[in-house]
Amino acid sequence: MAEHGVAAKGGVLRVPDFRRLWLADALSQVGSRIDFLAVPLLAATTLSASVLEVSLLRTFATLPFLLLGLQVGAWCDRMRHRPVLIAADLGRAVLFGSIPVAALFGVLTLGQLFTVVLLAGVLGVFFNVAHQTYVPHLVEPALLPDANARLQTNMSVAAVTGPGIGGVVVQFAGSAGAMAVDALSYLWSALWLRRIRTPDVRQEPAERHLRREIAEGLKAVAGNRILLAITVHGAVSSLFQSMQMAISVVFLSREVGLSPGAIGLLSSTTLTGAILAGFTARRLGERFGGARVLLASTVLYGGSLPLFGLTEPGWGLLWYFAAGFGSGFGIITMNVFCVSFRQAVTPRRLLGRVGSVSQTLIFGVAPVGSLIGGLVAEAAGMRTTLLVAGAGALAASAILLASPLRKHRDLPV
Repeated sequence: MAEHGVAAKGGVLRVPDFRRLWLADALSQVGSRIDFLAVPLLAATTLSASVLEVSLLRTFATLPFLLLGLQVGAWCDRMRHRPVLIAADLGRAVLFGSIPVAALFGVLTLGQLFTVVLLAGVLGVFFNVAHQTYVPHLVEPALLPDANARLQTNMSVAAVTGPGIGGVVVQFAGSAGAMAVDALSYLWSALWLRRIRTPDVRQEPAERHLRREIAEGLKAVAGNRILLAITVHGAVSSLFQSMQMAISVVFLSREVGLSPGAIGLLSSTTLTGAILAGFTARRLGERFGGARVLLASTVLYGGSLPLFGLTEPGWGLLWYFAAGFGSGFGIITMNVFCVSFRQAVTPRRLLGRVGSVSQTLIFGVAPVGSLIGGLVAEAAGMRTTLLVAGAGALAASAILLASPLRKHRDLPV
């Protein structure tokens, strides 16, 4: 802990093993943002997929959280986390690397895309649960907000640079070529994770009962009113955000008439709010109080999403920029304080299970939202779907505004 004490004076990046985790996460996040753009474009352009089929890709990618999230949380509390993270990265490198190989030989199909995103989603469940569970083992509790802010900054930088890089790569090398870049990013992550030296201790062997262990995680979330409100809000807002995300790339391509490069550039500029939040969230919490900043960011996030539906060609693209800037700033700020609060109040032996409850609800509703988004878009149009999704996300902010958080300046940890 002496090493952590020094880090507390100089920032969490002074902790060598957290720095390695942070570097592993950095490029991997960029790769993930590239495939978020490239996969639907590959399906919509090269394979002539319908709007519903494109939305189903998002459904398949997030379905494993709904099916396996709770079980993975219990399993991760039994296992060493670093090997899980490395194995998940290597598996995803192989899966996404298979796409450009198939395209090169002219045998790529929608069936392969669905298979890849589904299996990559399974590995993503293991990675995400183990990743958030691993952070408190590398840094002391006082450094958790700084650590999570650094990781959210990675996500923000990736959100800004990933679509731009992806758009350029897709423009000049095709969507399949962008998948090769994504595969390399997972290899980068695995190499840095291998360099972590902190002992990865498995819990003492004990009698295991999967249902009982899952129930412990559910009880821990339900027993804390603030944690419960954060989790429920995350799930409801995720449902509506997934409706928007499932069709946004196709909307910009077919209804607004943008090229892949222009979509990437627009997506990059709109998410500058996310990168700003990564650098300022911790400071805002120190100045105004974590609870107040969390509530304000919830309203900002929900209030920004409806603006996506107002997007038009030309100057009407400013609506998309405003929506992306506001929602990006809001969601990254929310994540910093929500994750830090959950990690601080959860006993270490329950970190995997409590984290998986939250992630299962938040990501588990995503395939439902993606499917609803595709169906509504087919029936009522993509613009109507974006407006409905935005209105739902704004209404969801009432869940946190009505919670015990409204009585606090700082998060009660």
